[in-house]
Amino acid sequence: MLLGSKPRVSLYTVVTTGLGRMKEVDTGKAYRLFYPSVPAVLSASHRKTVSAMPVVSFTALSESPSLVGVSSLPSHSTHKTVIAARRFSLCWLDKKDIRAMAHLASHAGKEGEDKLLSAGLKHHRGKRVDVPVIDAAVAVLECSLTKTIRFGDHELLVGRVKASYAIEDFRDYWSFEVYRPILYTGWRGDLATLD
Repeated sequence: MLLGSKPRVSLYTVVTTGLGRMKEVDTGKAYRLFYPSVPAVLSASHRKTVSAMPVVSFTALSESPSLVGVSSLPSHSTHKTVIAARRFSLCWLDKKDIRAMAHLASHAGKEGEDKLLSAGLKHHRGKRVDVPVIDAAVAVLECSLTKTIRFGDHELLVGRVKASYAIEDFRDYWSFEVYRPILYTGWRGDLATLD
């Protein structure tokens, strides 16, 4: 290239960044770029069943009214329990509970089972909504289910936040002085922490 001339640009050129060359990622695996993520435990109870599973596909949908969305496979037992109960909780756990989180991720729930207790997680009823709340949680959302929306093979559970609370380490944002989050590194990966 001559000094002062413009480089030729192709739409198909592999981009080089300060960290090296970038490669194409199969669009069917693009969701994996979101990892690592901090999981929350989605819980609900109906009749004698307490269902729970870690989720990472969740987001705040609206500030006013306060709405959250959780993406889940309709075939999951926890998803079915949320639909039947019409309410759910989201609880965040500290790294000290990483084994319990791994148990929730690797064991399917059964009718009549308390999956939280089977993972070693004691719980109580919510402050404003009749949902399971994990005793060791560092943060909690109690939600009523307002609607479900189908997106491909998943369904978005839309919840209206009726109560939210967290340990003192949360001061409008997390300070991470006390709370050490668990990280989910992907389905074929594992759970990790920053320490």
